[in-house]
Amino acid sequence: MWLKSLLKSVIVAILTFEAKLVLRKYEPTIIAVTGSVGKTSTKDAIFSVLKRTHFVRKSAKTLNTDIGVPLTILGCENAWWNLWGWIKNMFDGLLLIILPSSYPEWLVLEMGADHPGDIKHLASWVRPDIAVIGRIPDMPVHVEFFDSGEAVLREKKHLADALLPQGTLVVYGDDKKTEAMGREAKEAGKNVLSYGTDEHNTVRGSELEMMVDRIGGRPTGMRFTAHVEGKEYPVLIYGTVGRQHMYAALAALAVSQAVGVNMAGAIEALQSHETPPGRMRLLPGIKGTTLIDDSYNSSPAAVDEALGALSHIPTGKGRKIAILGDMLELGKFSAEEHRAVGKKVAGIAHLLGTVGFRARDIADGALSNGMKDNDVLQYEDSRKAGKEFEGLIKEGDIVLIKGSQSIRMERTVEELMAEPEKAEDLLVRQDPEWLRKA
Repeated sequence: MWLKSLLKSVIVAILTFEAKLVLRKYEPTIIAVTGSVGKTSTKDAIFSVLKRTHFVRKSAKTLNTDIGVPLTILGCENAWWNLWGWIKNMFDGLLLIILPSSYPEWLVLEMGADHPGDIKHLASWVRPDIAVIGRIPDMPVHVEFFDSGEAVLREKKHLADALLPQGTLVVYGDDKKTEAMGREAKEAGKNVLSYGTDEHNTVRGSELEMMVDRIGGRPTGMRFTAHVEGKEYPVLIYGTVGRQHMYAALAALAVSQAVGVNMAGAIEALQSHETPPGRMRLLPGIKGTTLIDDSYNSSPAAVDEALGALSHIPTGKGRKIAILGDMLELGKFSAEEHRAVGKKVAGIAHLLGTVGFRARDIADGALSNGMKDNDVLQYEDSRKAGKEFEGLIKEGDIVLIKGSQSIRMERTVEELMAEPEKAEDLLVRQDPEWLRKA
């Protein structure tokens, strides 16, 4: 194990050194994105509105760590535990430094923080021209290795502090914590834009509602109004639901404003934007059901958003069903937060399935708040949960599926989706390395 750790440290050091030289040589404009809810969706939305008019590269999938960020800068893929793959990556990085190359003018980099110091380290050498700081709830994901939610907030703030002198900070403005970051940056002479639903935001969203197919009555996406510089723009986003995707779109519009992208063109780009797999994607399910695939990851705030979306979807004669896996990396807060989710489920869903031993507390919370025993089912395996729900779901049902990465809730989705042969294109974690894992 120590040998693998040493090897990883060496590889990270070499790739980081190469990435620094590449940034120095090509001088791309850098947009860095962080937050605790919706980082990847925000990064992808920003990419969608920029790619029409700029030569831009984004972080692939969720390459947002000390190794993922250098890989994105170098344009290389994750080689996992393939030593020759890493040697090739290092060689390709060297060629990029030595030889002339057509390099992107813009980079959209996602930055995550699993441990204290992660953002601080990345921000020490990736100085962004634009920093986007999204929502950071009181109980964010990955809080296990931090003393508190406030410690996570301080870690994310390092990105704002790393802005170049003439840089722009884009912040989620509906929360006092991130709004305070904006005020501090503005006092330091930085350009600051905010997004959200509150009146004071630079880019504001309102009138969010679901779009429903007129014939089948199934949800097809969402619409809202964007308010920018006194003008109103209708925004349509297909194939997904959830307020977090409105926030991602608003952040992208704020970035568009900062860099001078035509607003009408940016909104048109969002209409054809595809949200990332496993993030509140609408998929056809078996038996005429609709799946809300939110299987990428989970945290208390993200589950709260997902359940909120489920509560607002009309079902007609169908039912609302939630299949929820463990929320990991919550440390001492785990039991309390899982029970709180169960309490909310009891007021929204007709049927609950849980996956994992931590998720038993979701079941307990639901049962303690009025759900009947027969309407709460508990499993240890995500695929088994999917197989058993095949016999339980009925036409018209809306099924939300969510859980932390290692619970592999995409396997539940695969069992219930109408077109499992498209799993490779539609679901998360379909790389060979993930598929080989138990």
